[in-house]
Amino acid sequence: MLEQLQSSFIYVTLESLAIGFVVLLGILFAAIIITYVVDVTQTKHAIRRNYPVVGRFRYLFEHIGEFFRQYFFAMDREELPFNRAQRSWAYRAAKNLDNTVAFGSTRDLKPAGTVLFVNCPFPTLGEDAIDTSPVTIGPYCDKPWTTSALFGISGMSYGAISKPAIRALSLGAKKAGIWMNTGEGGLSPYHLEGMADIVFQIGTAKNGVRTLDGKLDDDKLREVAAHEQVKMFEIKLSQGAKPGKGGILPGAKVTEEIASIRGLKVGESAISPNRHPDINSNADLLDMIARIREVTGKPVGFKAVMGAYGWLEELFNEIRERGIESAPDFITVDSADGGTGAAPMPLIDDVGLPLREALPLVVNKLVEYGLRERVKVFASGKLVTPADVAWALCLGADFCVTARGFMFALGCIQALQCNKNTCPTGITTHNRKLQAGLVVSEKAERVANYAKNMMYEVGMIGHSCGVREPRELRRFHARIVCQNGLSVPLDELHPLPVVSNDK
Repeated sequence: MLEQLQSSFIYVTLESLAIGFVVLLGILFAAIIITYVVDVTQTKHAIRRNYPVVGRFRYLFEHIGEFFRQYFFAMDREELPFNRAQRSWAYRAAKNLDNTVAFGSTRDLKPAGTVLFVNCPFPTLGEDAIDTSPVTIGPYCDKPWTTSALFGISGMSYGAISKPAIRALSLGAKKAGIWMNTGEGGLSPYHLEGMADIVFQIGTAKNGVRTLDGKLDDDKLREVAAHEQVKMFEIKLSQGAKPGKGGILPGAKVTEEIASIRGLKVGESAISPNRHPDINSNADLLDMIARIREVTGKPVGFKAVMGAYGWLEELFNEIRERGIESAPDFITVDSADGGTGAAPMPLIDDVGLPLREALPLVVNKLVEYGLRERVKVFASGKLVTPADVAWALCLGADFCVTARGFMFALGCIQALQCNKNTCPTGITTHNRKLQAGLVVSEKAERVANYAKNMMYEVGMIGHSCGVREPRELRRFHARIVCQNGLSVPLDELHPLPVVSNDK
């Protein structure tokens, strides 16, 4: 009897599976027929019309190609925006793993633009090296800021990146003794959580320090400045990835909390003005700097991607007329190849000057007008490896910042999903399921490791060049390969101006 029941059960189960399989095949076949009819009758896509059903796989291959390319097909140094060698250094630095390589470099030293550092026959011994010298910003402020750090976290807004990402950056910055920039999304509790030094960025929408109609609110400025952690204020005129356009935060990322911090409507895309409505000239810019400095008592500067001819000369002449105390306390020079969460392709690809041209231009003009000691220079834009940072210091930067380098430290895999709510590593998404992959305590350690290893290896390059600490690097410590395959010194390619008495 038991055997008969078992046999019957098995028979019924197999029969059910068979029926289910047939039904599934029927549904699949029906779906193919419907798709076929839709494809051959639609008129928008030639591929689908000529190759119904099969033509749809083109979109799938196009999408997954972004992921497979970096792992299986691209060589170590041929990808953009960052190649495998750059990402590998950042990942290993963040994990505090050995970053030595064997056999020989995979870097081709012949292409024009390649940077070569000039080693000294008698490099600096370890016992002769010194700690990074402290630099003071804002000598005419009530509360100037002094820091020994030369490398920090560039602007990434809460909203553009997730809550756990901001928390990890804040905690990691404190561990490494560096600072973080809020980005234009305002100051959140998560920026403050780690107790790191903070640069508050004022974007064109003035998020976090605005009135209801979008104007600068002095009372809110005082509230922000009351936080001891907030050391400086940065007016964002433009950024390299989208010069001439304000920040873009897709509506899917505007949660109730983010809307509260910024003063926005929940779920509504936040499109900042393409410039500050109340800054129409150099005079307005200097007036705004003076106003914020007076209200907050803290250093104030601006961030911009360089482009317009004659603008710096006009700005510095205006400063000369007003007096040196009217100058910005710092300038953040952003690169045309800078990054962002979302930007129109024509701007991200084709507008603005890259850092290799903009940085020496700004430093030279400051020297020419006698402002070099007064105005500190931050370099920004794809500075993710020690060689990048050392090069910027050679050209005259006082500080370097990166956003994408620290994103790699957080676990970014360059999935190119920043403008969507689908970041697979939880960095640029507000999907809690995806955010769960980003463990704050673990990533905070990696952020700190990345910063510490960066500063250590920049120092190593400096010692090889014969200086005691990285800020002693000068233009003659590096060379640039030209079109003929030979290199020339940076100080020959970008000579410092001879300062005349009338400047």
